[in-house]
Amino acid sequence: MIQDVSFTKTTYACLPHKFEAGTPNIAGVVSFKSAINFITSLGLEKIKLHEEELLNYATDKILQINEIKIYGNAKNKSGIISFILKNTHPYDVGLILDKMGIAIRTGNHCTQPIMDKFNLPGTARISLAVYNTKEEIDICMNAIQKAKKMLL
Repeated sequence: MIQDVSFTKTTYACLPHKFEAGTPNIAGVVSFKSAINFITSLGLEKIKLHEEELLNYATDKILQINEIKIYGNAKNKSGIISFILKNTHPYDVGLILDKMGIAIRTGNHCTQPIMDKFNLPGTARISLAVYNTKEEIDICMNAIQKAKKMLL
């Protein structure tokens, strides 16, 4: 993407190379056919219904935890729950869950202006997909409860 760089000047490569930062997504290209076959075998409607069921289940479960506030309650939202455990930093929640083997995302999620508007340091975010189960949601909710006990 860069032809030459110094402390005084940067010269970008010619098109299209100046927009090709980093290594190409080789793994994505190799696995693309398998991903399409997987989605086709299940069907988009079945995937949609499963993800909606998981989202509703997870939302009901997380709202049972005192001191949790969900951000983003659109009628037709995707399988994502962004939340704050009151009086804690989302990074702390994420770190504790990570130590329990649960991967969530924390931070501003490329929405810094929105975080600034609501005066938030970021949120913790659970992302659900076709391969998730209600059992995994239960495990995550139990881990959030443990994190809450540690942090509050």
